[in-house]
Amino acid sequence: MHKTRRDLLRALGASAAAAPFATSLFAQGRCQGGYGTPGCPLSKEVATAPIEPLFSATGWKTVALDHISFQVPEYRKEAAFYVALLNWKLRSDDGKQAVLDIGNWGSAIFKAAPPEQTTVLVDGLAFAIDPWNAKAVEAGLRQRGLNPLADNNGNGFESFHVKDPDGFDVQIGNGNGLVKARKTPATAKLEVPLPIEPTNWQTVWLDHLSFGATNYKASACFYTNLLDWKETFDEGSQHELLIGDIGNAIIRGGNPNDPNFGKPAADRNPGRGNARPRNVRIDHIAFGIQPWDSDAVKEGLEKLGLRAQVDTGNHGDIHTADYKSYHTRTPGGYNLQIAYVTKETRMVGR
Repeated sequence: MHKTRRDLLRALGASAAAAPFATSLFAQGRCQGGYGTPGCPLSKEVATAPIEPLFSATGWKTVALDHISFQVPEYRKEAAFYVALLNWKLRSDDGKQAVLDIGNWGSAIFKAAPPEQTTVLVDGLAFAIDPWNAKAVEAGLRQRGLNPLADNNGNGFESFHVKDPDGFDVQIGNGNGLVKARKTPATAKLEVPLPIEPTNWQTVWLDHLSFGATNYKASACFYTNLLDWKETFDEGSQHELLIGDIGNAIIRGGNPNDPNFGKPAADRNPGRGNARPRNVRIDHIAFGIQPWDSDAVKEGLEKLGLRAQVDTGNHGDIHTADYKSYHTRTPGGYNLQIAYVTKETRMVGR
């Protein structure tokens, strides 16, 4: 029976744990121009070869996004921007941080940044996992050398913080935190006016988190073995992972299979892309919104005085490309990407 492209993408998404994706679906990253090129000097076999696992798989599943944590110089203004642009709902504001609901599937915490910090920083991610048994989870983390730090609220929420290979804070918990809180309406009132006119856009999906890592293979291995994120295709300079039914993560950075990996810049040849150091951070986040009309979204952003930078994953015009998105900037200067992607189309254009 003939399968459509959409059928193929759905099948691939369902079978990500069983087999890698075809390279044609992943025309992005520094190896998109080919292996053995100045931007991607390694052969395909070397560039995409796996590394030894950092530790054994835990068997835990990521079942929900508890929250994304932002440090922001003007946290209330930043929070109000997301309320207006993406229809997030304010749950609480204690004068130090604001907690917002992202639809009914996620939360964001906007915290006041230290006085010396002038840019927006994503400083942590929190997920609910299953199965949960606090003692067993703690033991499993310690066995893997992850030095867990307990963080419980006394109201049934239990969690542990660990660090990924670059020291990024990852919190895993039992689902009784903000995941549970979202079952009741968020009705708090903003303390500042909306910085822009509100839209009718709804945030329906986490299209991707964009990680910059020192060693993208090590970071990808960390998240797959700790939280059962599913591998898709290791392109040679990045790897896209499926975060259960929550969204995707693209982890980009240095390739440890490159002989120049980790060498000082003066010792590297120009253009050796896989050895180039990366900024270790989540440099942007893409959210799927609905309703989507490419021209209407662009017009809407520009009417609000916002940038509307086209991103089709290097697949041409936004009207004909499979993947459609725009980058803009928040009041704090963070790179926010909005896309037409939903859970059902999560792998389209990849």
